[in-house]
Amino acid sequence: MKLLRYGDAGAERPGLLDAEGRVRDLSGHVTDIAGVALDPDALARLSALDPSTLPLVDGNPRIGPCVGGVGKFICIGLNFSDHAAETGAEVPSEPIIFMKATSAICGPNDDVLIPRGSEKTDWEVELGVVIGKTAKYVSEGEALGYVAGYCTVHDVSERAFQTERQGQWTKGKSADTFGPIGPWLVTKDEIADPQNLPMWLTVNGETMQNGSTRTMVYGVAHLVSYLSQFMSLRPGDIISTGTPPGVGLGMKPPRYLKSGDVVELGIEGLGTQTQNVRNDA
Repeated sequence: MKLLRYGDAGAERPGLLDAEGRVRDLSGHVTDIAGVALDPDALARLSALDPSTLPLVDGNPRIGPCVGGVGKFICIGLNFSDHAAETGAEVPSEPIIFMKATSAICGPNDDVLIPRGSEKTDWEVELGVVIGKTAKYVSEGEALGYVAGYCTVHDVSERAFQTERQGQWTKGKSADTFGPIGPWLVTKDEIADPQNLPMWLTVNGETMQNGSTRTMVYGVAHLVSYLSQFMSLRPGDIISTGTPPGVGLGMKPPRYLKSGDVVELGIEGLGTQTQNVRNDA
């Protein structure tokens, strides 16, 4: 299934994408694509529905973040060997973990706002893993059983805030609109191998990133298991698993986003995003 949320920001309704690419309303069956609705049993009930019996949504509504009520937005740094190389960093001996504020979450096609004082706003296409049931001290072998599905994530980053200011990376990752997710949550039964997904990103039509989850240092199962040793992962939590090479920081000279740019990105089977970049007010 491809689950989504549509409507005005803050008032999104749950939906489903049918085989013809049309949005169907799920409000009669779940209140939101969030929390208990992501449990395996709840997803099985939704999967049993005949999409043709669901109300068809008219027009072209705004597509919101594909998951609501996100409790934790956990990111993994330097998780692609070729990306680590372009930034001059060593491949980490354990996953690097940092958090992105949930207030950064926005819809896949909402504008990306360059924060005040920014000179180094950068792009990063990433595979998002959405947790479906509480995971605590789970083994790598059982880890995928706790995953509800996957989505495209744009881990927008302000490099000066991230690395040239004191403290942790979080301050360079958490500005409003720095976390577009979606367009939809694709349930894990539709993704045969999360470690074999082509991913790409363009700026103004120019290809910047063209990679694959094949080059992830630590795969999805390892990350879910690893994180569960340090914290409980709860339904609706998102893990953003790292980016392939081609970020602006790694270019010579570095290149960053500016007002008026258009960013497009996607992951095979998980849908695409398009964002207009502008300065925050």
